[in-house]
Formats: sequence, structure tokens, C-alpha cells
Amino acid sequence: MAFTCAPGKHRRPGRMQRTTARAAGVAALTTTGVMATVAATPALAAEPSPEQTGLIPVVTASEAVAEQVDDQVAVQKHAAFEEAARQAAAKKAVEEREARVRAAREAERKRLNTFVSPITGSYVSTSYQASSSLWSSGSHTGIDFHASSGTTVHAVGLGTVVEAGWGGAYGNQIVIKMNDGTYTQYGHLSSIEVSVGQQVTPGQRIALSGATGNVTGAHLHFEARTTAEYGSDIDPVAYLRNHGVNI
Repeated sequence: MAFTCAPGKHRRPGRMQRTTARAAGVAALTTTGVMATVAATPALAAEPSPEQTGLIPVVTASEAVAEQVDDQVAVQKHAAFEEAARQAAAKKAVEEREARVRAAREAERKRLNTFVSPITGSYVSTSYQASSSLWSSGSHTGIDFHASSGTTVHAVGLGTVVEAGWGGAYGNQIVIKMNDGTYTQYGHLSSIEVSVGQQVTPGQRIALSGATGNVTGAHLHFEARTTAEYGSDIDPVAYLRNHGVNI
């Protein structure tokens, strides 16, 4: 026989029904809570606009500062490079100037230590110690260079004039004390262009050749000596050759 509930009456749910209802309520509550939590969590909520956070302007300002720093670094590097280049150029210029000065000094030193022939392009017409009654000693105390009257006479090297004037049988003469302590003499000159005490340099014009004194014709008499006095003569050809003059 079947039992039915009377109309308008509520029957207490059965155990199975109560359990099912309870589970459904918990599920609904849980779902609602999770959704609410998700909605309320900032990390999961909709991202705010840049105007709200100010994040983008800060990043942009930082980038601008970084660019300014990079520009300053680049300018400083360029300035340092230019300064290094300027200093290198200045150092090079100083070194080149010093090298030119050294080269000029060396060239001058060599020039002053150089010897030349007293008559350019000439030759020895009478040798050293040649015998003849023309000389009071009976032999030639120097050498004669072929030269017409008025030919330029050069100082053979660096020295100081110790005699300049009339020399008896030598006519007009010049005697020079050389830088190495020896002496050179130039005789029979038509004119003298230096004075006692004057320093002369190799190749400097000091006189013109002539035929003054005891001569038979124009020429230059040249002597090399150990002192300024007559009788201290040495071989003038060997003297000049020892100083690099090829005659």
C-alpha cells in the first residue's frame, strides 16, 4: 500500500536529501567566496592606467637621465681623446724641434771641425822642402798653391788670427792659431781681410793671393807649423791630408 504526504504538509528531508543539500550549499558558498576573493585581489584585478600609477613617467625620466649621463660620458671621452691627441702632437713637435736643434748643432760641429784647401780648385806648384837658393834656409818651408793675383784665400779650419800684416820675405801674411793648437800661415797676399784676435771658420775668406815679398810671380805660400814662429814648420800636405783635405 502506498503512502503519500498530505497536501500542505512538509515532510522533514531525509538523510540523503540533507546531505546533498548541505554539499550544494558548501559548493555555492565556496564558489562565491573564491570569486569574491579573485575580484578583491589587486594582482588579479584589472591593471590600473599609467595615469593612476605614475610608473611610465618614472621610467621615462630614468631613461632621459641615463641618456644625459651617456651623452656626458661621450663628451668627456671625446674631450679626453682630443686632449691626449693634443699632448701627443705637442710632444712630437718638441721632439722634432729638439731633433732639428741637435742635427743643426752636429752639422755645425762637423763644419767647424772640417778642414778645406786654402785655394779652391788649385794644385801644389812647389812642394815642401824643395831645394833652391831662393829661400834663406835653402829649402822650401811650405808649399805653393798655383793662383793668379786676386784669388780668394780661405782659412783652412777653425782658429784665431795671431798675425796679420807685413812679414818680410813673406810679404803680406796671416798666421792663424788653429783649434787643435797648430798654426797655419798664408804668404805673399795682395790684400788682408782679417785682423789679429779675430776668429775664423773653415772656408772663410781671409785674403786675396798676390806677389808681395820675395817671389817670382803670384801664388799662395802656405805653411803648417807647431808654433807661430818661422822654423817650426811641418809637412803641410800631410797636415791637410790628416785633416781630410785631398790635395
